[in-house]
Amino acid sequence: MGLTVDGCRQRQQRVLHSMQEKNLERLVVSRPEHVQYLSGFRPHHLMASLACLDVAGRLTLIAPNRVPENVAADEILTYEAQWHSTLRPEQQQVAAEQLHSVLKAGQDVRVGVDGAHIGLDTLKAAGLESLRKAMDFEPELWQLRRRKDPDELALMKKAIACTEAMYVRAREIIEPGIHELDVFNELQAVAVSTAGEPLSALLGNDFQCNSRGGPPRDSRAEAGQLYILDLGPCYRGYFADNCRTISVDRQPTQQQLQAWTLIQEVFGLIEREVKPGVQAKRIFEAVDRLLGEFQQGVFPHHLGHGVGLYPHEAPHLNPYWDDVFEEGDVFTVEPGLYGDELAHGMRLENNYRVTADSVELLTPFSLELV
Repeated sequence: MGLTVDGCRQRQQRVLHSMQEKNLERLVVSRPEHVQYLSGFRPHHLMASLACLDVAGRLTLIAPNRVPENVAADEILTYEAQWHSTLRPEQQQVAAEQLHSVLKAGQDVRVGVDGAHIGLDTLKAAGLESLRKAMDFEPELWQLRRRKDPDELALMKKAIACTEAMYVRAREIIEPGIHELDVFNELQAVAVSTAGEPLSALLGNDFQCNSRGGPPRDSRAEAGQLYILDLGPCYRGYFADNCRTISVDRQPTQQQLQAWTLIQEVFGLIEREVKPGVQAKRIFEAVDRLLGEFQQGVFPHHLGHGVGLYPHEAPHLNPYWDDVFEEGDVFTVEPGLYGDELAHGMRLENNYRVTADSVELLTPFSLELV
C-alpha cells in the first residue's frame, strides 16, 4: 500500500495550475513530505531526495542510491547516498548537482522552491543561487496538501487502525500499579503488529497518567486517576492523531463523568456545524463557551488541527488562525478539561474528513472511560 501513480499525477496537475497562476516555470522541492506528495517516493529519513516539476508537467526525481519503482516521475536520476555503507553528510548537495543537469538549460526563468527547507548549498549546487526570480512556493504547497485524495486517505485510515488496536490493548492492561513505560512499550508493539511493518515516525506525544500529557515516565498509575493517551502513529508517511482517556480503576468519579458527558457534546456540535465555508475559529469559540460551563476544570489549548503528512496542518481550530474548512480537509477535534479535582483531567479526540456538505467520522471506536 502506498500513494498511487494516478493520485500523484492528479496532485501534480493541481500544483501545476497553482504554478501557472504564479507565473512559475519550474518548482524544486527538497522537503521529504513534498517529494512524497508529488511523486509517491518516500525517501528514507536519513537520505535526501529532490523533485522538480516543470511548466510542461514533467516531473524529475532525484533519488538516493537506486531507481525506485512505482513512482510518478518522467525522469529519475540517482546519486550515491552512501559510500561503503557509510551515510554521506553532503547528500542534499550531491542530489542537487544531479538536478543541475536538468536545470542548466534556460536558467533565466521563474523557479519556485520550498524555501523553509531547501538549503543555500543545495541552491548553489543546482545552479539556482543567481536566479533573481525565485520565489518561496511552500505556502501554496501546504495549502494544496489540505485536500486528501483517496490514496492518501487509505494510508491515514491504516494509521488510524493502529490507534484503535492500541486503545483496545490499553484497556486490557491499564490498572492500578501499571508502569507508564510498560504501557508505552505494549502499545508500540501493537501498533507495529497492526501496521505489519515499522512505523514511519513517533506514536504520539502523550503517555502520562494523572497529567495533561507528555512522554512516559518512571511512574506507576494509581486508582482514581485518569490516563490520557494521545496517539499518533505514522504509516508510510501519513499520520493519525487521536486521543482517549481511561479511568485507571474503572470507577470514574461523578465529577469525571460530568466532564466526560460535556466533552461528548463537542463532537455533536462538530458533526452538526462543520462543512465547507465555515470558519474554524468560530467553531473553537463555540466549544470554548460550552466547556467554560464546567467549573471544576479548564480548557486551555486548541480544539484541533489538520493532519496528514505532518502532525499539525491546516485547518487550525485555534483562535490564533482564521482558517475556513474546505472539502477534503482531514482534521482532529480534541476537547479537554483539566483540574486537580478531575485527577488530573481528560481529553478525547476524533478525526474527521470534510465532505461536500458535512463531515465524516474516521475514528468510530469507543470513547468510554471504562
